[in-house]
Amino acid sequence: MGRTSYILGCLTLPSLATRIPTKLFPRGSFMKIVSALLLLSVSFAVAAIADDHDKDHHHHEGLTEAQLGTVHFPVSCAESVQKPFARGVALLHSFWYEEAEKEFLGIAKDDPNCAMAHWGVAMSLWHQLWDHPDEKVIKRGLKEVKTGNKLAKKSTPREQAYLAAAAAFYSNSKNLKHDARAKAYSDAMKKVYDSYPDDHEAAAFYALSLIASEPDDDKDFATRKQAAAVLEKVFAAEPDHPGVVHYLILTYDRPELAQLGIPAARRYAEIAPAAPHALHMPSHIFARVGLWQDDINSNLASIDATRKTAAMGMGGEGHQFHAMDFLVYAYLQTGREAAAQKVIEDVKAMPSHHMDGMKYDERLESQVRFEASYVLELHQWRDAASLPFVSTDPEYNDVTYLARALGAARSGQLAEARKDIDAVKGYAKSAREKKRTGLADFLDRNAGEALAWIAHSEGKDDEAINLLRTVAEKETDGFSETGFLPAQELLGDLLLDAKRPQEALIEYQTDLKLNPNRFNSLYGAARAAEDAGKQNDANGYYASLLKSCAGSTSTRPELNHARELLAQK
Repeated sequence: MGRTSYILGCLTLPSLATRIPTKLFPRGSFMKIVSALLLLSVSFAVAAIADDHDKDHHHHEGLTEAQLGTVHFPVSCAESVQKPFARGVALLHSFWYEEAEKEFLGIAKDDPNCAMAHWGVAMSLWHQLWDHPDEKVIKRGLKEVKTGNKLAKKSTPREQAYLAAAAAFYSNSKNLKHDARAKAYSDAMKKVYDSYPDDHEAAAFYALSLIASEPDDDKDFATRKQAAAVLEKVFAAEPDHPGVVHYLILTYDRPELAQLGIPAARRYAEIAPAAPHALHMPSHIFARVGLWQDDINSNLASIDATRKTAAMGMGGEGHQFHAMDFLVYAYLQTGREAAAQKVIEDVKAMPSHHMDGMKYDERLESQVRFEASYVLELHQWRDAASLPFVSTDPEYNDVTYLARALGAARSGQLAEARKDIDAVKGYAKSAREKKRTGLADFLDRNAGEALAWIAHSEGKDDEAINLLRTVAEKETDGFSETGFLPAQELLGDLLLDAKRPQEALIEYQTDLKLNPNRFNSLYGAARAAEDAGKQNDANGYYASLLKSCAGSTSTRPELNHARELLAQK
């Protein structure tokens, strides 16, 4: 898992086409998505003119249930804000936090006595899966909760319970760390869920809280399975609920569980076609199971929707970088190097973008990762060894150093590889000093990949294999992001290079369980099987590779070899 994943959490949680292939969106939903985007364009063009006098008061009238999914969240507020409130909750469920906040602020203005409007603002400020709010945000969130509690004397016990849950997170921040407060919120939401078993919103928000507070050592997925049990029950009763399908995707976003997430993945884009994140999220499952064309379709649609809504003055423009990450990765797995390069050039031409006031530049981070991925996935080792640094800010250079180290090690430039490894270790030391232990561990592990290839070049294969096994054992999340290569696949490459094809085949097969239909693992498995005298197995892997790359015009030698060999059958 790379640095972006540590920041974004789920978003393992980043202009390319306006045509969305229909195969991803069955039963007429393609036209539903196109119609939704066109309706949004018209609705918000009109709304922009009508509301020009009040920039902060957004009603989002163009966002209906048909565009965001169905939410039932009755509140004891004015009748006029009932639909806007449900819309705000739907925006929350699709992580469109910027627009949700605007919606709830507008509700608070329209109905000053609506306690739950302040709950909505507080929940819009906390992005549970990737954000540890700073003191300023916590102070503001707590203020909203307190305002809601003052107004809640005239509201229902159910509403008071929701406010109490939000208070559990925002209160006592000086004495309790983030994880403890997130767990307190989850425990409070369980009380809401238990007290109101027919409240599907309570079920959805409780399940999300479970996912967000999952312990790092939950190897058996007990927390995820608990969330899934809550969500699957609601999904059966209310398949158009955006939070339920979204959180099911998040719950199953693991290699071992991903197949279970396919129904939710196919449903989400259908029921919330106006939400850019809803169009992207199915690709988390599609990437997990190697459905690359579906992955590509999802992210093209998401990027297009993001840019349309951003042009209307709506928030969330930075979400497209996460979608682009998945898009570049999928292109490189399907022999579409030119398409991947087009995305890279597109990103390089974009202005800087800082997410939610964070220091790091998403555009720059994306460029670094995409350019590294391009040369690594294509095994252009000498190009990897000479990758240029895209910024004078060292914050963005660790990924480049890792790619350079591996490229130099695999192209026999051992002295240069050692220099780059030393630079990576310097980054790891700095990260540790800043208490960024996860990033430090990640950098140290990945430096081990280059060290292993140096050892292999020096004839120390046992040392090299042990180094790569150590890294591979820590990589249990699978890969669906740019910038790096799986250690298990690299171990297969090393064993194949060491003329140990049978052992190499086992490593490739292991990687394909974590990362189905990865280009290099499919090809590596085919070559290993071929060298081991297992031609039928080799043919099967070559056929799978060509199927993944159907429609590709790539001239990669791996594809040419597969085509030539299978043509001889």
